[in-house]
Amino acid sequence: MIELSAIPSLSGVYLFKDRKGKIIYVGKAKNLKNRLKSYFQHGEPDPRKSRMIELVKDFSYIVTSNEFEALILEANLIKEHKPPFNVLLRDDKNYPYLKITITEEWPKIEVVRKPKKDGNLYFGPYVPAQTMWEALSFIRRNFPIRTCKYNLNRPIRPCVQYQMKRCPAPCAGLIDKKEYMKGVEEAVLFLKGKRKQLIESLRQRMQKLSEDLKFEEAARLRDQIKKLERIFDKQRVVSLNLEDIDVIGVYIENSKISVNVLFVRNGLLVGSRDYIIKKAFYETTGNLLRSIIEALYSKDVLIPPSIIILQNIPENAEEIKKWLEEKRSDTVRLRKPFSKEEKDLINMAINNAKIHLKSRLSPFETTLNELKQRLNLKEFPSKIGAFDVSTLFGMHSVGSFIYWEDGTFNKNYYRHLKIKETQGIDDYSSMKEIVYRVVKKFDTEDGVPKPDFILIDGGRGHLNSALKVVDELKEEINVFAIAKEPDRLIFPDGMELLLEDNRPSSILLRKIRDEAHRFAISYHKKLRKKAAFTSLLEKIPGIGKKRRLTLLKHYGSVSRIKEASEEDIALLPGFTLKLAKRVLERLNREL
Repeated sequence: MIELSAIPSLSGVYLFKDRKGKIIYVGKAKNLKNRLKSYFQHGEPDPRKSRMIELVKDFSYIVTSNEFEALILEANLIKEHKPPFNVLLRDDKNYPYLKITITEEWPKIEVVRKPKKDGNLYFGPYVPAQTMWEALSFIRRNFPIRTCKYNLNRPIRPCVQYQMKRCPAPCAGLIDKKEYMKGVEEAVLFLKGKRKQLIESLRQRMQKLSEDLKFEEAARLRDQIKKLERIFDKQRVVSLNLEDIDVIGVYIENSKISVNVLFVRNGLLVGSRDYIIKKAFYETTGNLLRSIIEALYSKDVLIPPSIIILQNIPENAEEIKKWLEEKRSDTVRLRKPFSKEEKDLINMAINNAKIHLKSRLSPFETTLNELKQRLNLKEFPSKIGAFDVSTLFGMHSVGSFIYWEDGTFNKNYYRHLKIKETQGIDDYSSMKEIVYRVVKKFDTEDGVPKPDFILIDGGRGHLNSALKVVDELKEEINVFAIAKEPDRLIFPDGMELLLEDNRPSSILLRKIRDEAHRFAISYHKKLRKKAAFTSLLEKIPGIGKKRRLTLLKHYGSVSRIKEASEEDIALLPGFTLKLAKRVLERLNREL
């Protein structure tokens, strides 16, 4: 039982846990007491909230001094525990940057995965990384800047990069500091996308070389300018007026969230990244956007830009802004798009998110989407439970429950069910009995997780029996029956849906029905075999219940007992050689 009365009305972070004590959600609150009460009070049901709350068996909380401190702690706990119902941007890759070490006497350029606040220049992130390698390759061929990590405190022999004309060899003193720094400045202009400024600087140098009759060097600069013009023409110029910005577009369909982030640096679109979020809990769009921002920038590999553009303002925008500014060590603005260029960018990001989500739908997910639409379900079904009652030769009614989850049958949740209370052969009462025994234990320690809907193998009478149980237990769950001849799905309101076509959703429903029936039949056969074995042994004088159980445990079948010797049987507890001989004589005579 969740106890809420002792919770303080202070800011802090709360952690929801499942029956095994695993943290499944981390949240923050300005008022812990009010926030936690809102999860458990009755009201308009929210499918996302209900799905999570059903699994919550315990919680804990941490009080903080203020809401901003709570936000930082929440982000750190999500990063550490990765709760399944929080927004997690699963991305094992870091974001590559180009770094120019302007704090060194002879700056170098290198690739790094984690920017630092060290006074050097960082350019990126480059997503995909191919664009970064192309930029680095161009710089090495066209700007005199080193890429090595040698200590240049004392002269050394130039390496092969000098011979390939890809480094001016400051290590050997073959270039003066002023000329070298000119190449560094031009590389910085190139990475910042300062086309006009860079080309004008190179043209001035080319003109000066021509005047000094250094025609070969001037020709090299002429060729370099042509290459630069070509590469600048290939770059995606979003706007010459934009600063460094990230544009976050979000598209939601069937409880799945697709996120596309566009990285714009100095007016150039340098890359983008896509994420799919399948299970996250959120209450409002603002709450979702806040969680996405926290997840995106909680890693130290991505420095927040000066502007983040979103389709809506996130929840707790001021606290988020303060948190981002601490990470950036500078001002950060969170806002909706203003200019036409910015509106085009947010529309591009949302459209990219939509396209990415559609492209990631597997045939399995397409089947579930089809099932959701045909059954008029509110949520994407990922867990289905199915019941069947089996009666062979007018005796031994048994029940089965099977569990289908995320594309496969989860046998950990299968249940064989003996009919205990129903007298005689009564399929409807038997169905009611087994449904009651399983449903009342949904989401308990010795039960199974509540499925998205229940499938009953049978007709309208079987369905009505199951619906009575669900109503009696006050469970909010969809229940359908699947009948034969012809194969059809029966809805609670009596509507029927034919399943004899080859649509993927029809095939899936029939497959689940057949598995429930197979599992029930297997149990039925097991019980009949055991009953036949027991009744045969009961006829042998001297073999009571205890000795029958000993034989059953040790040999498992009559045929294996017949294959045993008198001496082997006599070794069992409670048996003598005379009794063993009697058992074998009777079995050989009866069989």
